[in-house]
Amino acid sequence: MSPRITRARAAAAAVALCALLAGCAGNNAQAGPAGSDNRFIGGAGDVQQIAPADRKAAPQAAGATLTGARASLADLRGKVVVVNFWASWCAPCRGEAPSLEQVYQENKPKGAEFIGVDFKDAKENAKAFERRFKVSYPSFFDADGQIGLAFRDVPPNAIPSTLVLDRQGRVAARIIGATTYSKLNPVVGKVLAEK
Repeated sequence: MSPRITRARAAAAAVALCALLAGCAGNNAQAGPAGSDNRFIGGAGDVQQIAPADRKAAPQAAGATLTGARASLADLRGKVVVVNFWASWCAPCRGEAPSLEQVYQENKPKGAEFIGVDFKDAKENAKAFERRFKVSYPSFFDADGQIGLAFRDVPPNAIPSTLVLDRQGRVAARIIGATTYSKLNPVVGKVLAEK
């Protein structure tokens, strides 16, 4: 690979990292894509729902979890999947963790799965976070940020961010910034009700 391509990839990764880190610092979210079924207002934690015709496929992300097991979004196709981007060093992530776990517990029997993406974190700190907040769903260990970068077509844009994937593996909704039970649960319910 040429040095020019390597530098270009490094620059793109740095820009994406800055955008993700800005979310944890409290910046407002950006407007959603044109054509989306927009309840998205622009502030952190607002919900952007995407009409089925405008949905983009999520990447086929795969990798090791914090426990060392192998996980893949492709293995979850056919289920509604909530993908939460988080890090132990992110204060809003600590605030939303109980809500995410509650929505997971209530919707797992209905066919929903959750998977976290622990972004740019130390593994022991991330494991301590999961123990402290009793997180029972798996998380990819994304120390180098490659899984986060794979979502470039519908980027999370911030830490924390949450994506809801429909049964076809397409992004049906995005929440940039910390979420709550009252924001996430109705979205998951709506996507679960789709046929």
